[in-house]
Amino acid sequence: MATDFTLAERVAGYVPLLAHGAATTLGVSLVAIGIGFALGAALLGVSMSPGPFALRRRAVALYVSFFRGTPLLVQLLMLFYLPSAAGVDLPPPIAALLALGCNSAAFQCEILRAGLAAVPHGQVEAAAVFGLPARKIFKHIQLPQIAVAVWPALVSEAIDVLKGSAIVSVIAVTDLARTGRQIVAGNFRPLEVYVMVALIYLLLSLVVVAVGWCVRRRLTGRWAARAPSVATATTAGLLP
Repeated sequence: MATDFTLAERVAGYVPLLAHGAATTLGVSLVAIGIGFALGAALLGVSMSPGPFALRRRAVALYVSFFRGTPLLVQLLMLFYLPSAAGVDLPPPIAALLALGCNSAAFQCEILRAGLAAVPHGQVEAAAVFGLPARKIFKHIQLPQIAVAVWPALVSEAIDVLKGSAIVSVIAVTDLARTGRQIVAGNFRPLEVYVMVALIYLLLSLVVVAVGWCVRRRLTGRWAARAPSVATATTAGLLP
């Protein structure tokens, strides 16, 4: 019986199951963060488009307002059930990635927008004088500097995505939170199981912070080394 095992033996029995759930949580979170950054940068680029693109800018504002102003759980359930209503069977992991990625994109778009102040306006003006399109200015001059400036906020958003990923268990994705509930349903020892789950979430968050710190150091050093050549090559039309 479960009561015959010591705490250490019970914990050792939890580890393989929780490790599998933690791997799922980490994988879903990393992919969602990547989707969020790419989509958030694209949204920012669209909202900055010059000329008569007011409709696009309003669409971006509506997107950001929706995903920032509604609960993530509601977004997840909408993205899971809406395709079914249209006759499309969307696998739960895909629905989870879309919900987390689209939600994070709204927040990352605003984080990146806040970093625009870190880009010297003279660089943008100089590139524009040379006839560089706004798309290239954003891609090669603004976005790299923005990312370096707001990297701590992006790491914080990555941690929020990691913690928020616990809700994907409601659509039968066997992540860390769902694995913990399954163990509790079998042994009726919620305290020790959920303490372990919380510690694993904390460990994963610390890993994200450590990786983010290392990446920021590399980004800072790389941009500092190549900024002059990038600016020169871009304004000369040598970069795509």
